[in-house]
Amino acid sequence: MTKAKSETTSDARSETAGGLRVVRTIAELRGLLAERRAVGASVALVPTMGALHDGHLALARRAREVADVAVVSIFVNPLQFGAGEDLDRYPRTFDADIAALDALGAQFVFAPSVEEMYPDGPSSTRVAAGEVASLYEGASRPGHFDGMLTVVSKLFHIVMPDVAVFGQKDAQQVFLVKRMVSDLDMPLSIDVVTTVREDDGLAMSSRNRYLDETERKTALVLSEALRAAADAASEGVDEALAEATAAFGDHDGVELDYLVIVDPETFLPVAADATGPAVALVAARVGTTRLIDNRPITLG
Repeated sequence: MTKAKSETTSDARSETAGGLRVVRTIAELRGLLAERRAVGASVALVPTMGALHDGHLALARRAREVADVAVVSIFVNPLQFGAGEDLDRYPRTFDADIAALDALGAQFVFAPSVEEMYPDGPSSTRVAAGEVASLYEGASRPGHFDGMLTVVSKLFHIVMPDVAVFGQKDAQQVFLVKRMVSDLDMPLSIDVVTTVREDDGLAMSSRNRYLDETERKTALVLSEALRAAADAASEGVDEALAEATAAFGDHDGVELDYLVIVDPETFLPVAADATGPAVALVAARVGTTRLIDNRPITLG
């Protein structure tokens, strides 16, 4: 990869934090990236909604490894929040996010306003995510994945990255993004980073901050259930699901939403006699906080 020249362009609409430039408009970002591409630089994009934790930072580090220029977007996308969901409650920690990204060496943060992304209000043109989007997370959050793919598509067209980096924690999202890129012949690759976990196994999530001390301990049941599924996977689908479900029987204060084993190629539930690679998915509500997790397993 060719290392890009130092950034010299200035604009009153952008901010600078150390070596990191915060860009607020589509036009400015396109101009800045055009300068970098002119000297042969490759570009990686990490789409986020902010409230960054170590899982997000692992994506930003990966972006710096796979391309010359790392762009991290911070945009809380209203299209992927349904009625009664936590759009207003979603944590916003912009100053801390910028400091963390600056320390990692990311070059650009794209932090547009809602008006910049949707100047005429919510876009009437949407990306339809299809059948898989109505399952699992989609069953609990109708329209969520259409909104997610719409904003991701917009970001891909704005940034025109060579590679986009996502986290395996959001496995259904990753599957749908990969399918969109393939179906619509988008000229980029998708790089997936393994789920980053706390020392006790809890998958890192922006929503973990909503958990009190008791709920935080209870939330470990998600990773415990997935571990049980993996341990029993050699005995087949039914045994893996039975063992994973049993893990929830020992915990109060948690409501299981779904627990399913899917084919990674189709993201549909596997057949009862399936063998080989699969993904166990789980979602549950701990107190008032809804959490998701997943784990690759091998059925046999």
